[in-house]
Amino acid sequence: MKKHGKKYNESLKVLGEERLKDATRAIEAVKSTAKAKFDETVEVHIRLGIDMKKSEQNVRGTVVLPHGTGKSKRVIVFAKGEKAREAQEAGADVVGDADLIERIKGGWNEFDIAVATPDMMGAVGSSLGKILAQRMPNPKVGTVTQNVKQAVSEIKAGKIEYRPDKAAVIHCIIGKASFTKEALLENFSVLMDAIVRAKPASAKGTYLKSITVATTMGPGVRVDPTRLKTAA
Repeated sequence: MKKHGKKYNESLKVLGEERLKDATRAIEAVKSTAKAKFDETVEVHIRLGIDMKKSEQNVRGTVVLPHGTGKSKRVIVFAKGEKAREAQEAGADVVGDADLIERIKGGWNEFDIAVATPDMMGAVGSSLGKILAQRMPNPKVGTVTQNVKQAVSEIKAGKIEYRPDKAAVIHCIIGKASFTKEALLENFSVLMDAIVRAKPASAKGTYLKSITVATTMGPGVRVDPTRLKTAA
């Protein structure tokens, strides 16, 4: 059985006996249990009532968190000419076409998100499909687009992607422990609204099975799915 440290166990005592909390109290509890010497990341883990074997029940999308994540995303853009200049003006960290493809093929990997214009996807897909894997630009999440300026600006402003893993659990960052309670709650609410709207029509039964908020080093705090916005 895994043993936890003194600070973790103290945090459990702070949380008390209440099994499920409303969103406001959950955020307050998470902030109060962030005791590490660094600014801990605040994460949300949502287990969905969907069948991952059915493609029509795939829940995937993006949302711009109003207060960002507290972490700067390193963005690369595959583009040429005017679109390359637009990407640079928007703050992309690295912009290129064939030269950028070769750089990545050579082992360079210092980026978080890749964006591409549609005309670049043939070369990007054939050359970097296996290398980029989950980071491959995708039109479904807005990373294959002619409007690279907007795409880069939104990512830099706090745009995140949500998608479930094989166990139908979505894992997302909603900020840092240093954020105010109000900022974290607004980020949380915007994310949850997007996920609720993305509910597949064919999904039966309870859609939001469980919601847990936690910091990097702290215990998880369970949120009552029926009390996402209303404090008791």
